[in-house]
Order: sequence, then C-alpha cells, then structure tokens
Amino acid sequence: MKIDNISIVMAGTTHPGNIGAAARAMHNMCVPNLVMVNPQCPVGEIAYARASGAHAILDQRKTTDSLQQAIKDCALVIATSARSRSMPWPELSPEQMAQKIWRLSDQSKVALVFGPEHSGLSNEELQLCHFSVSIPTNPEFNSLNVASAIQVLCYEIFRMVDNGSEARTLESSEPIATSGDLQGYFAHLEQVLVTTRFLDPDNPGLLMQRLRRLYQRIDLSLTEVNILRGILSSVEKYKS
Repeated sequence: MKIDNISIVMAGTTHPGNIGAAARAMHNMCVPNLVMVNPQCPVGEIAYARASGAHAILDQRKTTDSLQQAIKDCALVIATSARSRSMPWPELSPEQMAQKIWRLSDQSKVALVFGPEHSGLSNEELQLCHFSVSIPTNPEFNSLNVASAIQVLCYEIFRMVDNGSEARTLESSEPIATSGDLQGYFAHLEQVLVTTRFLDPDNPGLLMQRLRRLYQRIDLSLTEVNILRGILSSVEKYKS
C-alpha cells in the first residue's frame, strides 16, 4: 500500500484551527491528501497559521459536497467514531486499521473519515464506511480533538509503512471494489428487494443497514460485485 494513496477526509469541520492542525499532523506522518466535505468554516489565515508550515497540504486540498463523492474511488473507507450506536459497526483498533491498510495493493485508495467536532459522523455517513476505528482513551474523559485523532491514526500507518521488513500479503490480485461500486450495488439490491416485496419501503426497518454491514466487512473484488449485480439483473428479468 502506498501512503500517497491515503486521504484524510474531514466532514463538516467547524473550526479552521482544527483544519490547520490536521494538516500539520498529516505532514508529520507523510500522509499527503486532505479532502474537505462541506466545511463549515473558511480555510484561511487561522488554518495556515496552525498548519505551521504544512501549507502544501492545505493548498492541494480537495473539497466536495458529500461524503459519498469524496470516497467513491476508495477500496477501503474507515470511519472514526467514539459514539455508541444502536447498530454497532465492525470496529478495528488503530493497529488493526494500519495492518489492514498495509495489506492492500499499491493501486488501492483509502479514506480515513472524521466527522464534525461536536457531533461526529451521522449514522447515514457511518454506513458508507467499511469499518470504524476507536482510539483507546481515558474512559472518564474520552473527548479527543480531531487533529489529535488524525495524528494518532496517521502515526500508526506511518509506523507500519516505515517498518517495511514485516511480511506483507496482498489480499487479492483482483481489483477491490470501490465505495462507488458498492453504493451502486446497494442501490440495485434495495430496488430488487422492493420489487420482490422482500423489503417494504414503508417499513424498511434496519434491513439495508444490516446488509451494508454484512457486505462492507468483506473485501469484495470488483468481479464479485459484478457477479452479485448480474444475479440481481437475472432476478429482475425473471420477475418481469
């Protein structure tokens, strides 16, 4: 896995100082790509001052309107979350996260996603991610600044990449399905489940969330996703 293919995605960030501090943390650990999703503050003088010289990361940042757009070409999307959820998402430790990233092919792209400072990622945003990662902290004070969290996770990745003597096993010689490929599959699957009346659109419950959780914790290749969509297309033809 090339560290150049890793992006830090900050969604709905509200304070420019946090953006600058995040850029500084990223530059410390050689992670070059910053993506801002619908930022709620300007990236100006305050951000550049807090970046302490890591201006290139801010200059080259990308901005998108939605998280789905920001991660569409990523083979692995990992959310950071300290909130308890009604439906727990598959969780990795920081070390497990770094190991999983390191095993990917050099062509794969990865996104680490961080939500707004005060609320974190919404459930809908979390469901776009394959895994979540939680940084162990003092249970009586687990409020961690977003730039500090970025520093910790980028350090784990840097440490794994820098220790190149460790055995590395690529998980698949086939291209891994990207987030965009999976979102297309989920939309197709939901359409077929409604058509076959397996899913009631007026009372969907947690079915699609559970199916997302199931598929996204598996490293599906693009070929496998195409096979699954072919099966759905066959069902649609039979139904018609």
